[in-house]
Amino acid sequence: MPELPDITTYIHALDRRITGEVLQDIRLASAFLLRTATPPIATAKCKRVRSLRRIGKRIAIGLDDDLWLVLHLMIAGRLHWHEPGAAIPGKRGQAAFDFSNGTLILTEAGPRRRASLHLVQGEAALRAHDPGGIEPLEADLPAFAAALTGATHTLKRALTDPRIFSGIGNAYSDEILHAARLSPIAMTTSLAADEIGRLHQAVQDTLRDWVARLDAEAGDGFPEKVTAFRPDMAVHGRYGKPCPACGAPVQRIRYASNETNYCPRCQTDGKILADRALSRLLKKDWPRTLEELEARGRSRKD
Repeated sequence: MPELPDITTYIHALDRRITGEVLQDIRLASAFLLRTATPPIATAKCKRVRSLRRIGKRIAIGLDDDLWLVLHLMIAGRLHWHEPGAAIPGKRGQAAFDFSNGTLILTEAGPRRRASLHLVQGEAALRAHDPGGIEPLEADLPAFAAALTGATHTLKRALTDPRIFSGIGNAYSDEILHAARLSPIAMTTSLAADEIGRLHQAVQDTLRDWVARLDAEAGDGFPEKVTAFRPDMAVHGRYGKPCPACGAPVQRIRYASNETNYCPRCQTDGKILADRALSRLLKKDWPRTLEELEARGRSRKD
């Protein structure tokens, strides 16, 4: 799912293209995409784009008359910029937003259609789409600490809860926790003051760094390589590969359709965290420490 850095880069690219332009038409290929009936979607046609906002992991396009198009890309939704009047792709295409200078196309990969489009009017209606988490790049340390420790959760869950922090998801939470040298299963209410400070700094540095990287990658073009798996990430999606800081093999915890990636040497004092499925299957054969894991690797080679 596109997260804060990805959504911010989309907004930067869109701002250069559609702010001040008139939305000439909206073409919907999927009736399921539009989740609102009032105001009618036709109300947005021929309105000028006045502003763009990120609301959590959503893109809000502000139009004349205080109308807002709210796009939630979910896991597989992506945006593309094409020449004016471009056709909507047959299999993946969900919608097209036509401007005089180009067409913004929404696609969604896979059979499950989760992306959504809402048309709302007024600030109150727009705020209803905000889960309520604080903006991680705007929060000072006291505000960050208060949000983090307001309830007892694991750090992984707290960082990815949109009611606590806005825009952070599975991928960048892994990168943040690695940068902070903290375990994903450490409890929010058990952190020392210096650990909270380290996490706050890691959130700020990691998100800002990735916004800069993605903006630089897109350049004057439109971001087309939006993905949660990047080769220059430290741990996310890098199971079994060496940690760039210490060389230890990156480990993972798998649950449902997600996984948490971490470095056992940098983050968990050498402990291998239990994987709900695999550790139950292996039982006594499940390695508890990095040393045990490395010893097994050596014995297999021998």
